[in-house]
Order: sequence, then C-alpha cells, then structure tokens
Amino acid sequence: MSKGKGVGIIPARWASTRFPGKPLHLIADKPLLRHVWERCRRARKLDSVIIATDDMRIANAAFEWGAEVALTSAKHASGTDRIAEVVRRSKAFEFIINVQGDEPLVDPRLIDKLVEKLQRDHKIDIVTAAHPFETAAEASSPHQVKVVVDLCGNALYFSRFAIPFPRDRSVRVKYLRHQGIYGFRRKTLLQFVKWKPAPLERTEWLEQLRALENGVKVHVLVTKHGSPGVDTLADAKALEQKLARARGSGVSP
Repeated sequence: MSKGKGVGIIPARWASTRFPGKPLHLIADKPLLRHVWERCRRARKLDSVIIATDDMRIANAAFEWGAEVALTSAKHASGTDRIAEVVRRSKAFEFIINVQGDEPLVDPRLIDKLVEKLQRDHKIDIVTAAHPFETAAEASSPHQVKVVVDLCGNALYFSRFAIPFPRDRSVRVKYLRHQGIYGFRRKTLLQFVKWKPAPLERTEWLEQLRALENGVKVHVLVTKHGSPGVDTLADAKALEQKLARARGSGVSP
C-alpha cells in the first residue's frame, strides 16, 4: 500500500449565476466555505487542506480563520482546472481530493475512504462517491446527477437523466446520486485537465464524463447516505434549519 501524501483542495469562486458570494454566505454563524474546510480538517488521511480561489474576499476571510490559501488564475473553466494549478506548484502530494466548496456536511470518513482506496489499489486512478436517492422524485431532477456502476464498482455512465430506465415497471430500480467529490492520482489529474471537453461531457454538461470518454475508469464508492449541496439561497436556508434542529436535539449532523 502506498503511503503517499494526501491533500484536500477546495476550489472556491465568488461569481455564481444562481448564488453570488456563496462561499462566504453565513450558515449557523459561519461562512459556508468554513464549514467545508472544518470538515475536511477532520479527515485523518489528509496531510493538508487548501482553499484554492482567485478572489481576495474569499482569501482574506479564509486567512482569518487560519486556512491555507492558494491564489489561482481567474481564467479557469472549472474547479478541477483550478485545483490542477495548485497541484502543479508542488510535487509533494500524490493523492488529491477535490472537495466541493458547497457541501458543508461532507463526511471526513468518506474523504479518508477515498484516500485509502487510492493508496491500496494502484489500478484506480480516479475515485468518487454515490448514494441511493431517498425518493424517486429526486432522481427525476436534472439538477441531481445519476450514476450507474458495473459489478466491479466502476462507473459505466453519469447522467442528468434517471438511469437505468426500467423497461419492466415492476422492477424496482435503485437510483444512485453522484456526490461531487473526487480522488485523483497526481498524474491522472494533470492529464485530465489537458484533455479537451469531450462530446458526451458537452452534451450532459458533466465534467466527469471526460474521464470515461478517454478510457479512464472512475471507481465509485457507494455509501448509505450523502451530504446535501448548497446551490441556491433556498438550499442554504434549508440547511440552516437542519443544523438548528440537530443542535436542539444534541445530534451532530
């Protein structure tokens, strides 16, 4: 098993069509991004947690709560490109965990499992996570990404459409929601960002399809539960209510 170092990198940008300034939006008296950072810091397998941003408002706020910050170009098309810029600067990290800056309840244990999977299985270059949808209605939303996996746990396809389609309506389908967290080997990440967006990626507007279209397997860890993302102000309000209920009951979310 490889003992290479792991780094968690959280890409963060200010400009968002649906939710400008989202990283610093306060949830339970803390910026959204700080919730994510604190959860990542609890992961035992990460030697470092870095916030990657091109915005000084985000950088200054993160500096204040003690985070390590990497300033990046403002020209990146995606968070993966932003992370790759940070990784190019140092050869110290072998395993890179891309943690979305809008998942404040990301599970530190899941992060550890992603790193361990890369450490233990040299055949895996990219690893991600998924969990069953709670309702069929959630699976029908194009805003929720679905994934189907083979018998070895590798992704066959990611889609905004509800896959697989049950031709026989009596068959009960377990739809899997893809969680936007990725573990990369260093060399695979740097190769990934060199490839141009592929046809299926452009069709579905899903960056992870670029790996499949270029013949790189994406291993999927299927968990019982996931963590809610915050895409809109309504999501943020719902999460704050959830945290308030958890505090009231003495249960950690």
